[in-house]
Amino acid sequence: MCNPVEPYSGRIERVSALLGKATRVVAFTGAGISTESGISDFRSPGGIWERYRMVTYQEFIASREARIGYWRMKHELFRELKDARPNRAHLALAEMERMGRLHCLVTQNIDGLHQDAGNSPEAVIELHGTNRRAVCLGCGRTWPIEEIHATIADAGFDPRCDECGGLIKPATVSFGQAMPEEEMMRAVHCARECDLFFMIGSSLQVEPAASIPRVAHEAGARLVYINRTETPSDHLATVIFRESAGEVMGDIVEKMKMS
Repeated sequence: MCNPVEPYSGRIERVSALLGKATRVVAFTGAGISTESGISDFRSPGGIWERYRMVTYQEFIASREARIGYWRMKHELFRELKDARPNRAHLALAEMERMGRLHCLVTQNIDGLHQDAGNSPEAVIELHGTNRRAVCLGCGRTWPIEEIHATIADAGFDPRCDECGGLIKPATVSFGQAMPEEEMMRAVHCARECDLFFMIGSSLQVEPAASIPRVAHEAGARLVYINRTETPSDHLATVIFRESAGEVMGDIVEKMKMS
């Protein structure tokens, strides 16, 4: 059980000791790791998610009005995403992989910043897809997302595939859309096989992704939580940080290099 009043330096020391004993380390990241890169999360006051209503997958399929609202939101988010760069937390996770100390990185994020930071595509499991590609829901053709956004206004914010006429959607998992089975299976397998699990920047309120830390805990792993706010499963964590992900992960990696 974690000690909420333990000094920051003491918690860093404890995580360093856990890393020294660990044989298989897994990280799980949510929107909170990317806020330091300037990307809004669902709960940022005044953020993009506050200005647009959520459109479910079923609404996207059925309603042109819903699709237009969805693509307007995505077009605004695209401008935010294209200028974002990896922050200290992303870079720390990439360094851990290079050091041979990170075996798997499960992310709820769609921004691609883990790959930009240097994590190998093979190590990153994107549970909610990626915002860097668009896909035709009819024939499966894909495009770089930049190509769709370049013509989105001309398409009336309801783009269609020029081969089959199908609806075009970012290659992300929307609310109401089935999770990708292969990625979920890989994530659960990684969680079951690890002995140290880092949860970074997630409120753990979106299922089934939120169940991944619980899977790790039930399999016997120690959990390190790095998140600004409480989560429903804080009681499972061995060490908890409320400090910024960049500060904590950067300091953990620096400590590893000194060990």
